[in-house]
This record gives sequence, structure tokens and C-alpha cells, in this order.
Amino acid sequence: MTDRHTEPDWSNSALIIIDVQRDFTLRDGTICIPGTMEIVPFIRRLTSAYRSASLPIVHIVRLYLKDGSNVDLCRRARVEEGVGILEPYTEGSQIMEELLPSPSILLDPACLLNGKPQPIGNREWIIYKPRWGAFFKTPLEEHLLQLRVNTLILSGCNFPNCPRTTIYQASERDFRIVLIADAMSGVYDRGIQELQGIGVNVMTTDACESILKSLGARD
Repeated sequence: MTDRHTEPDWSNSALIIIDVQRDFTLRDGTICIPGTMEIVPFIRRLTSAYRSASLPIVHIVRLYLKDGSNVDLCRRARVEEGVGILEPYTEGSQIMEELLPSPSILLDPACLLNGKPQPIGNREWIIYKPRWGAFFKTPLEEHLLQLRVNTLILSGCNFPNCPRTTIYQASERDFRIVLIADAMSGVYDRGIQELQGIGVNVMTTDACESILKSLGARD
């Protein structure tokens, strides 16, 4: 049964991609999250569908300063001890190039750490977040409201941490939410049930692509 308050408004949606950076994704990354490399092809399909529909895409990233001053407490000691994780200007901090509108695009740490969205394409941006949730001390909410977005399509890494926190923050701000389960690493059944209990829609990449294609056909 659909709920008119939580049903996705696809024409006013944005694709949010969380933390699909090389250090998290590649098997030799300094903090590799199991299962993230496997979801990259699904997220790539989502980016293609959103670009074709001329709908917004926001890549959310982490950047850890070498002195550890902006790092989560649970990881700060490792960074202070010299473990290079998501360090600005390094290859490990970069978004997986398959997901970008051009493989030559690099993060602009000066822009991002200054709290500004980095534009990288037509209706496509990168935003830095200092903690788990993408709304905490970031310009994301203001940015989405300026775009008249009311529905967020969530994908990325790693469900128990950053995506789940972001979903709850989005729910608190009355955004309609869709989790693309096969485009999210770390998803598990109990977590999906809990999200559905707060009105989150759970879908597959195939279903999302089909809906976006139907939007284009109506236009």
C-alpha cells in the first residue's frame, strides 16, 4: 500500500552516492569496505539513468586531514599514527572514476573542506561531510532545497554507518527516501525492515531505471 506522504516524487528526486572512494572500494585500499567494489556497476547504471533524465546527482565524500583533526574519534588514532586514509590530494581519496561524468575529474579539497559544493557536470556536484551523516555541518540540505528536491535516492558505502545515518537525518527533514538495495554495500535484512518501518522505500537498480525511463517517455 502506497503512502502519499512517503511515495517517491521521481521528477523532484536526486541521486545521492555516499563515500564510493578508492580507499573504501578497492581491495588494496587502506580502509576497504567488503562488498563495495561489487556495487559499483549498479551505481554506474544509476548515474547513467540520472544523467539521461537530467536530474541531480550528489556525490558525498570524506576527507581526513593528515593531523587527524577532522577525523571521527574511532579512526583518529590510526590517522595520527600515520595511516593514510582518504588524505586530500591522494589517489585513495578520489571517487571511483566509473561513477564520474569524466574520468579526469578530481576532488577539489580546498573547495570541499571550505563547505562548498564542487560542481563536476550538468546538475552534478560533490559535497564533503565531516562525520557519518551527509547533513551534519554540510551544505547538502540547502543545496537540495535550492534544486527543489523532495526525494532522495540513496546508494553507496557502507549501510550500517554513513548511509543509515544519512537516511535518518533525511527522514528528520521530511525528505521522501528510496534505498537502492543492490547499489548499497553492507545491507542486511533487519536493517531494511527497520527502514521500511520509518517509511523508506526499498528498490532495486532495475526498478529505478525503469521508472526513470518512463519519466522520459512521458516528457
